[in-house]
Parts: sequence; structure tokens; C-alpha cells
Amino acid sequence: MAAEATADAMELPAREGMDYDVVVVGGGPAGLAAAIRLKQINPDLSVVVVEKGSEVGAHILSGAVIDPVGLDKLLPEWRNDPDRPLKQEVTDDRFYFLGHSGALRLPNFGMPKLMNNHGNFIGSLGNVAKWMAAQAEALGVEIYPGFAAAEVLYGEKGEVLGIATGDMGIARDGTITDRFTRGMELRGKYTLFAEGARGSLTKQLIARFKLDEGKEPPKFGIGLKEIWQVKPENHKPGLVQHSFGWPLKMDTGGGSFLYHADGGLVYVGFVVHLNYSNPTLSPFDEFQRFKQHPLVRPVLEGGKRLSYGARAITEGGYQSVPKLTFPGGALIGCAAGFVNVPRIKGSHNAILSGMLAAEHVAEAIADARANDEPRAYELAWRSSAIGQDLYKVRNVKPLWSKFGTIGGVLLGGIDMWTNELFKFSLFGTLKHGKPDYATLKPLSEVTPITYPKPDGVISFDKLSSVFISNTNHEEDQPVHLTLKDPSVPIAKNLPVYGEPARLYCPAGVYEVTYADAAAKTDPKFVINAQNCVHCKTCDIKDPAQNINWVTPEGGGGPNYPGM
Repeated sequence: MAAEATADAMELPAREGMDYDVVVVGGGPAGLAAAIRLKQINPDLSVVVVEKGSEVGAHILSGAVIDPVGLDKLLPEWRNDPDRPLKQEVTDDRFYFLGHSGALRLPNFGMPKLMNNHGNFIGSLGNVAKWMAAQAEALGVEIYPGFAAAEVLYGEKGEVLGIATGDMGIARDGTITDRFTRGMELRGKYTLFAEGARGSLTKQLIARFKLDEGKEPPKFGIGLKEIWQVKPENHKPGLVQHSFGWPLKMDTGGGSFLYHADGGLVYVGFVVHLNYSNPTLSPFDEFQRFKQHPLVRPVLEGGKRLSYGARAITEGGYQSVPKLTFPGGALIGCAAGFVNVPRIKGSHNAILSGMLAAEHVAEAIADARANDEPRAYELAWRSSAIGQDLYKVRNVKPLWSKFGTIGGVLLGGIDMWTNELFKFSLFGTLKHGKPDYATLKPLSEVTPITYPKPDGVISFDKLSSVFISNTNHEEDQPVHLTLKDPSVPIAKNLPVYGEPARLYCPAGVYEVTYADAAAKTDPKFVINAQNCVHCKTCDIKDPAQNINWVTPEGGGGPNYPGM
């Protein structure tokens, strides 16, 4: 039975704490690569990884065609492991421009060489993370899944000392329940933040240390993915198919893919750039429409949808990477924004950034330093393979945003060719312009988009999709989607934009309900937090920047099987 006092009102017991050389927040490729590299450099270093998912890989979602350059550098013998997570090499690489009822295949010889996927692997990034976790544990890394890093710990001089995991057993109304457990303090000489796109603590660190000062605004997309078991005659192991165009309008950026993995599986995905302007656009419903295209539907017919998920993607690239270091720690992986947008790849840079940060942090510890700024990492990344990878494609996103799909893709392709062949760009380094939350037009200025009802065979609704994402949250816990001003959704967003959270959320978290639906009287904004797949889109796209995503209890959220 819940006690009367709330957690905010009562004096909570002191947290227990543990001290390490390095604390890593996030059990994805970047965090695990950092942990592995630290132990490779000095086996005596104490390293801990804290992961909010119920297990390593539970919250990881990626396409994924994986460039193995990072794994090759970190663990050169990985291909000899019979349990290796990547086995299906790319055998066929295709690019299409989609119209409503047809598709134009683009010649491979016209594509910049960096877009070539031969030598890459099709696989599950979640399974890669699980495999990397086993390698890390074999080296002596401690990994704690199911514990969300909820708070940054600071010292007297403002330096980062580590993190605290969230308390468990607090009821939705803030009272303490009989299952209450206090969070732990994990303190380190250095703390590496590998939370992925739009991490809750990363966002705080960027604001506190002004890491984005002088940088272009961060840019994002939302990626949606399903795994299908298809009929044997529809399966072409190793086929990678990228497309752009329909169903998106030419002024809306995005793309789509079909990846034929091993085991008869096809990964189907859709990306929408979050700088779109029409508030009635629904990324989820655009994805469902895409699957009905004549190039796609025949592949899926007769098959079975196994899993669904969604995740924000960092798209700002070279111009938007914040300063990476601060007193006591650094940002790595997608927390730093190292995704190569035209390649739709970031895991290789995530691994390389984890390694690079680990090497500089290990050197600092060897010099008897602690909780100062590991600035050498910040100074090194632009001249590293990561910086070189991102620099070549730095103008693709801003060109697409400025000139639309056809003009932007054409100019972006030319720019990639000139960067690749001549180390030169006709455009210099372009700016991104507005942040994504500032790009929506009022309802009065757009043509509303009407979506067809799902057929339950190829296209589906949000709730049945969330069901197969295995999303679960402890029902009686504080809502982790907080509103800075509860009046904003109905008073401002609804009349101006039709409250776009209802549509940009891919999981049916947000609703507007009415006392009389026909007359639309007494509207109320409803948050179904238990549906949340932790994509962070609401935190990014809300035009009022009123929604703040914070960590729920550790272990909550999706439990993706092999995404």
C-alpha cells in the first residue's frame, strides 16, 4: 500500500554508491565500444555500463546495413566467431525513385562511391550490441541493464562526477509504494554519455555546458521499421533496396528501404525528416502507405509481420555536432550526432567514436587526471575517420531541405561526387536554418492529408503495431512525458496546428478527446505513456517545445527482438 508522503515531500534515504574509473551511460555500439577499448588498453581499469533497456539491445533500432569498419578496428577477429552477429553480406544494391504507381531505378554507376553497400552486412544492430556486451563482459566490464541513468552528479566546481540511476517504486501520484528502491550513484573519474539520439541527460549537458554554442541547430528524422518473415520465393538474401519519393510530397524529405537479411527475413523501413511543414502529416501512416507500393507489396504478400519499432535519428551531421567534451566527461555515438544521413548509417561512427573517446580518457587516467575535460577527444574527431566520413556529406541534408527532393537529391549527389573526387564543394559548408520544431505551418496554410484505413494485411494501425514492439511500462509510475505548461496543447497547439503530437507520435501516445466528439466540446489532451516506444520524436518536434521526455523506470519501454 502506498504511503501518504510523496517522494518530493519526504526526505529520501541516501543513495548507495559505487566508484569506477569510467562510467558509460548506454549499452549501444558506442558505449560498448568505449568499454571494450578501455579494457583493451588497460585491463585494470574499472568500467561500468548502465543500460535503461530490460536487456542490452532491447531499445536498439536501426535499419540496418552495417559498415564493418568499426568492428574491424575494435575486434579484428570478429568474423572468425561462429556466433558473430553479422553473417549476411550485401549481394545486390539498388536505388529507386518512387512514383504513385511505378518506380524508376537509378543506375549504380551514377551513385557516389560512398553510397556503395558492397562489403557491408545486413543484420540486427540489437544483436550486434548483445554480442559486443558479451565481449565486454569477458574483458571484465560490469554491465547493468534495466537501470535508467536519471540524474547527472556534479562536483563543487560543476564537474561531472557520474550519474544516479532512477528510483523505483514511486506511484503515478508521487507517493512511495512498498516496492520502493532508491537509485544508485555510479561515480567515475570520467563519464561517457552514449544515450543515442536526443538522450535526456545529453540534452541537459548540452544546455548546462553550452556545448551547442556556435553550432548549427540539431536536425532529426524519425525512422520506422518492421521485420517481416516473407515467402521463400520473395526472399533475395543480401538485396539492399533504397528508395525516395512517393508517398512523401517533393517538399518533404525522407526515404525508405527493404533489406533482405538471412533466415527469410526482410527489414522494411521508412524515414521522415522532422523538418516537414504540414502538421497533418503522420510518419506512421506514410510508412503504411509506402508498403502498398507495387515495388513493395508483392514482397510482403503472404508473409507475416513479426516486429515494429520507431526511433529518432540524428541528421544534422558535421555542422550540428556539439562540442563533445566538458569537465568530467564526453558525448559519443548518436548522442554526439555522428550519423551519415545519405548512407543511413551511424553504427560504424558510433563504434569509432567510442574507441576514440576511450583512448583519450585512458590516457588522461594514466596521467593521474580525473574529472577534468578530456579535450583531446574534442580536438581529434574532425581529423579522424569520423570527421572525414561526415565532412564529405555535410551539404546533402541542407540541400534537400532547401531545394526539395528532386533538386536536393540531384545537387546532393553532385556535391558528394565533387567532395569525393576533388575534396571540394561548390557550396562550401551550408547552414541548416530552422530547428525542426519551428518548421510547421498553421493548419490554415496547408492541405490536410487524409490517410486510407489499414487493411490489416500489409498496413496496420498504431496500437497493433505497439503490441508487437513488446512495449511495457510499470503502470503505476510517474508519467515520463512531462509538460512544461499543461495548457499549451489545447490552448495553443490545437487551434493553430490541430495538436500535431497526435500524428507525429508513432505509438498512439497522444490523443485529444472531447466530451461531445461530434460538437468537439471540452477538448482534453491525453498522454498514454504506457504506449511510448522511446523514439523521442515528441521531445524534438513539438512546436512549443513543451514536451520533455525523461527516463521512466529502468527496464520500461520496448523490448525489440532483433531490431
